Order: sequence, then C-alpha cells, then structure tokens
Amino acid sequence: MFPGTHARTTPNKPALIMAATGQEVSYAQLEERSLRLANWFRSKGFQRGDVVALLSDNDAHVFDVYWATQRAGQYLTSVNFHLHADEIRYILENSGAKCLFLGNIGADVSAAWKDLPTLPLRVSFASGVEGFEAIDQILATASAERPEREPRGADMLYSSGTTGRPKGVRPPLPERQVSDPGDTMTAMFGGYFGCNRDTVYLSPAPLYHAAPLRTCASVQALGGTAVVMDKFDPEAALAAIQKYRATVSQWVPTMFVRMLKLDPAVRARYDVSSMQVAIHAAAPCPVDVKRQMIDWWGPVLYEYYSCTEVNGMTIIRPQDWLQKPGSVGKAALGTIHICDEAGHELQTGEDGLVYFERDTMPFAYHGDPEKTRSTQHPAHPTWTTVGDIGHVDADGFLFLTDRKAFMIISGGVNIYPQEIENALALHPAILDIAVIGVPDAEMGEQVKAVVTLAAGYKPSAELAQQIIDFSKTRVASYKAPRSVDFVKALPRTATGKLLKGEVRKIYWPAKA
Repeated sequence: MFPGTHARTTPNKPALIMAATGQEVSYAQLEERSLRLANWFRSKGFQRGDVVALLSDNDAHVFDVYWATQRAGQYLTSVNFHLHADEIRYILENSGAKCLFLGNIGADVSAAWKDLPTLPLRVSFASGVEGFEAIDQILATASAERPEREPRGADMLYSSGTTGRPKGVRPPLPERQVSDPGDTMTAMFGGYFGCNRDTVYLSPAPLYHAAPLRTCASVQALGGTAVVMDKFDPEAALAAIQKYRATVSQWVPTMFVRMLKLDPAVRARYDVSSMQVAIHAAAPCPVDVKRQMIDWWGPVLYEYYSCTEVNGMTIIRPQDWLQKPGSVGKAALGTIHICDEAGHELQTGEDGLVYFERDTMPFAYHGDPEKTRSTQHPAHPTWTTVGDIGHVDADGFLFLTDRKAFMIISGGVNIYPQEIENALALHPAILDIAVIGVPDAEMGEQVKAVVTLAAGYKPSAELAQQIIDFSKTRVASYKAPRSVDFVKALPRTATGKLLKGEVRKIYWPAKA
C-alpha cells in the first residue's frame, strides 16, 4: 500500500499533521505532490537506483520527497543537518547524490554543498535561496500524470558515525511496484503493533533518523495519520498526546526518563489514556524506567530491537516483558545466533556477538565492501552483526548487554557500561549519564561515570561519592564507578542516542 491508495478512498483525511503549527497535509495533497516530484525526477533523466539527498528539519515537504523517491525507484538519503559541514559534504559525495532537497536549516552548513560538482540539481523548501530551485515552482509545473509503472525505491541512510565516518546502508531495491502491498516495515507496524487507518501516530523525533522517517511512512502506507513534533519536549509531548488523542507513538528511553522527571503535578495535567501502543527502540531501556512508564501509561509499551541496516529484528509485547524484564524480545525478522569472537555458537545464556541469519545478505555499506564483510560471520555470509553483545534464554528471548566497542576490561574482567547506566538512570541527581572505561596503570581500565546533573544539584566530591555508593547497592562493587566527572551536557543525537565515542575521546583519544 502507499498514499495513493488512500487518496482514492479518503482524499481529505490528514496523512500528516505538523504539531507545532497545526499544518495538515491530506492524502490527496500528498499523492499529487509526490507524483509531480517523481515525474520531475523522470524529466531530469533520473534512473532507477539514483540517489536523492534530503537535508531538512521536520518539515511537511519531507514526505513529498520521501514518497516521490519511493514511486520513482530512487534511493533517499536523509542527512542529519546537525553534523559539521565537512561531514555533510562527505555524505553528499559518498552517496553519489544527484539532487539535494534543502529545508529551513540555516546557513551554517552551506559549505557542505558549495562548489560540489557532483550535485547538479538543488531544490529548496523555501523560495529565494541562492542556487536552489523552489519546490513550490516544481509542484506547480511538473506533470501530474501517473505513469504505467512506478518501481519501488528505498532509503539509503547513514549510520550515526559514532566510530569513524558515517556508513551508507544500501539495501537492494525491491522487485515490485510502489502500489504493491507489503514490505518489512509496513508489515511490522500493521501486524505486531496494530497500525491501521484509525491510527494517530505521534512522532517526537527528527525525521532524518531511520525509525521516525520509516515509521511515519509506514503509518501513511496503512492510511493512518502521522503527527510530527518539531522536536522533543517532555511536556509538549504529553500535550500532543492529549490534543490529538494519539493512539500510537515511538520513543527512546531518554525521552521516558525526561517525562518521568517532570513534576508529578505536571504529568497529572495531561490525559494519555488514548495511547494504545507506545513503541520504544534505539537503546536498551532501564528496567526501572520501563516499570515506571507501565505504571503510568498502563501495559502499552512495546519494544523492538533493530538498526539502520535492518539485518534482523526482535519485538517484545508488554505482557511478555513483564515476564521477561530487560528482554528485547524474540526474533521477528531473521534467526538469532550468539557467537564468540571466532564465530563459534555459544550456549543458552552465554553472552556473545548477536548475529541475525537471513536468506540473503540484507544490506551493503555503500562504497565499503571491506566494512560490509566485517559484519558477516566468518563461515556464514548471510549471518550479520552490528556489534551488539547479548544472550538468548531458554525461551528464545534476547537480552542485550552492550556494544562490543564500549565494553570495559578491568583486570581481565568484562564490564558492560549499559548495566551501570541503567542502574543510575533514575538517581534523582542525575539528568544524563555515560559510563566509560578510562586508563588504569594497574587494571588496564577503570570505570568512570560522566554525569550531567539535574536542576537543583551542584557538583561536589560528596555527591560523587553518593553516586558511587548508590551504584554499589544495585550492581556488583567491582562494576561500580571508581570516579565521577560532572559535565554540562553529554553528546547525544537528536533521537537520544548517546555518542559514547565522543566522550571516550576526552580520556584517551587513541582508543576512542
């Protein structure tokens, strides 16, 4: 399914609402705009598999571009505009993009496309931007005649680049038309999460990230309404749930923490009873945080584990999580294998690299075959890993431990920072936390907590010791931080993903 299906049956229904302004885009409007843009691509000689880049804030035109690429057989590369100009330029060049769509992001990163000969076509969502054609002009003049064939496109999104340069994840293009039913994301959200034409989906995250972009598009493919916030704010999110009677939403754990730390009187001000499914992903959720959210919102929290590569996926329903707290669920896409560094499969309950087995290789890193090969199992090339460590229990439920890259080895013992971060997430003095290993002459590494304090707390040696002592009541003493540093802010993506590599660079640049 795609928006054109619903444009014929419910043309005036909102496919999209921008929460900050109330702007609505109907299915009829989305169908016509995306069709005109797709025809403009064809008129400019675009071929199936060409790349279109998108550099935008949360703007209604994002979905005009998204669906145009999907119905013209192109790859869409949506780029995080918070990156440095040289990082954006790298992605524009590396992707081979033939066109750039520019949202209202300011001029700070204009060097990213200046004098870039590989980018001949440039379109702006605003009028009067030097060197860019206005999208409204294209939408007013391009053909609205629907072609006989509309080969399906895909997205080619870039990893966050927490270690090294971002990597373009290029899936194979589907061998079907855009109007043909069924794809992985639509099937997941329509099946596991029950999204349908009655869904009102709240998206509080930036659309340049994989999950928000793909989920909003899946809701539109199913005929629901996507309500998109400009940016996450804990109280504004609650207000949006109440105002739009949102039935489905998607979050990351840091958003839960921010909402839980609102004053109880503020939380009680908003009616969230319309929420039927609150999905969370992107990072493991501390058990205590999830329990408190379930106590507040009811048993509506669904979790999935996947990645930009979509090499596999697990899903856990709230009823199962209450029986298996801390699990990210059973495999919903691919078969899970837990292996050691040499590729040998481990026993039930043993921690190792998480591989997903697929029938064929599900992705490739654009222009980097060696990096692609590094994700593959040494003996089974269609088993792939993105570097997460975890174990599977006797019932087939996956429990994640941490990222391989962030594991601390102290005195020959493996320590996983995520466990300690989870234990400290709801400490009243802590607004945000990163746990890392730092050099230790005797032990190799020692555990350090880097903390941003909540309002009303000030850094002190006494508070640092209190945090250390608190952690010892929740994790083994050898895992507890030996020291605590206080900082004004920690580097996170706009979706809440901690850029731990950036924190590590401060303490030992050569190893980060």
